[in-house]
Amino acid sequence: MKRVLQVMLALLLLVGAGAGVLVYLTEREPLQPGVPVADVPAQVARGKYLALAGNCVACHTVRGGAAYAGGREVRTPFGSIYASNLTPDAQTGIGAWSADDFWRALHHGKSKDGRLLYPAFPYPNYTLVTRADADALFAYLRTVTPVAQANRAHELRFPYDQPALLLGWRALYFKPGSYQPQLRQSDEWNRGAYLVQGLGHCNACHTARDPLGGSDLKRDLAGGMIPVLGWYAPALTSDANTGAGAWQPHEMMSLLKTGVSMRGAVYGPMSEVVYKSLQHLDDADLQAMVAYMKSLPADAAPAPPAEQLAKEDLERIMARGGKLYEKHCASCHAADGAGYPPAYPPLAGNRSLHMPTAANPIRLVLHGGYPPGTAGNPRPYGMPPFRSALSNEEVALVLTYVRKAWGNQGAVVAPFEVSRYEAVPLD
Repeated sequence: MKRVLQVMLALLLLVGAGAGVLVYLTEREPLQPGVPVADVPAQVARGKYLALAGNCVACHTVRGGAAYAGGREVRTPFGSIYASNLTPDAQTGIGAWSADDFWRALHHGKSKDGRLLYPAFPYPNYTLVTRADADALFAYLRTVTPVAQANRAHELRFPYDQPALLLGWRALYFKPGSYQPQLRQSDEWNRGAYLVQGLGHCNACHTARDPLGGSDLKRDLAGGMIPVLGWYAPALTSDANTGAGAWQPHEMMSLLKTGVSMRGAVYGPMSEVVYKSLQHLDDADLQAMVAYMKSLPADAAPAPPAEQLAKEDLERIMARGGKLYEKHCASCHAADGAGYPPAYPPLAGNRSLHMPTAANPIRLVLHGGYPPGTAGNPRPYGMPPFRSALSNEEVALVLTYVRKAWGNQGAVVAPFEVSRYEAVPLD
C-alpha cells in the first residue's frame, strides 16, 4: 500500500511538473532593484536583527559548529535536507553571490546558478520579504566569519531526489509575491502579519501539510503535526481551546519573550525558536505579532467524532488516572490542576491537553523537558522524565485524566499511542 501511494504521489508530481515546465519556461523574474544605502553599518545592524527574526542560525548551524556554516540536517518525510553554508566563503558559502542572487533565492526559491531550491528552505514565506530587508540580511551575512565548509548533498528517496519534480511542486504550491499591506488594518497589525507570514515563517510548523509537503493554507496557522519530528504545533488562531483565543496579549508576549507565562510554557522545537530568535526581538515587534495572531479567526475544522467508551469504563480510567496524578503530578501542578505558574504551568485549561493528538504531553511525560533559559527566565524549571517510573498503561491513564479533568476536553489516550514515543525523541 505504501508503495502504491508513493507511485501515485510521484505521478501527481510528474503531471504537475509538466505544467511546471511551461511555467518555468515562461516565468519572468522581474528583478526588483536594490536601493543603495548611505549608512552601511546601520544596514548591517538591521540585517543582524532580521536574521534573528527569521531564526536563520538555527537551521544553518550544526550544533557545536561555526555559525551559519550549514550542514544541519532537516528531516522530512521524503528524506534529509542539509542546510547550506551562508558564510561569505567564496568557494563553499555565498562569498561569490551578489545581493541580487540572494534576493532571488528568497523571493524565487532559486540558487545563484538557477537551480531550484527545496522548500525545506521556506522561500514560500520568504518571498514576502521586502528587497530592502533582503539586502540588509545579505549585508549582515557578508560580515560573519567565513568558513570553508562544503555543502552536504541531500539524501532524498526516489523519486523525490529528482530535481525536475520541484517544477511540479512549485506549480502546485508556490507563487512569488510580496507582502501587501492591508489598508483597513493598523500599521502594528501589518507589521505583525509581515513577521508571522514572512520572516518568521510560522506556518511552516503551525499549519498542517498534505502528503506532498504542501501547507494547507485553507487552515492557515490552525495547528498541525511537524513531519518526522512528531511534535504537534498548536494553533495560533483565536480558538478558545486549542488556539490563543483564551490568552491575554500580555500572556502571549511573555511566552514569546521568555518561554513561560501564567498559562503555559514552550517546549520541544519551540524552545529553540524562543531561545535563538524571539527573545531577541523588540517588544514592539512581538506586540505586533501578538496583535496579528489575536485577530485570526477560530478554525472551522469539523469537531472530532465522539468517543465510543462506556461511562463506567471512563469512570474507572479517571479514578485510576487520578490516583497516579495525585502521586506523581499534584505536588507541582496542584490538586486542582491550577499549577504554580510560571514555574509549573497549569493543566486546567491548558491548550496542550485539548489538541487533537496527545503526542506532546506523551513526550513530556516520558522524556521530560525544559523551557529555554532566556534573559527573562534564566533558570527555568523543568519537567522530569517518568519513562522509568510509569508503564505505558499508566502514562495513558494519567494523561487521560488530565485531558478530561477540570473541564478539559481532550480525548482518551491509549497505551499504544504512548508506545509510539518510547524512544528518545528526535530534535
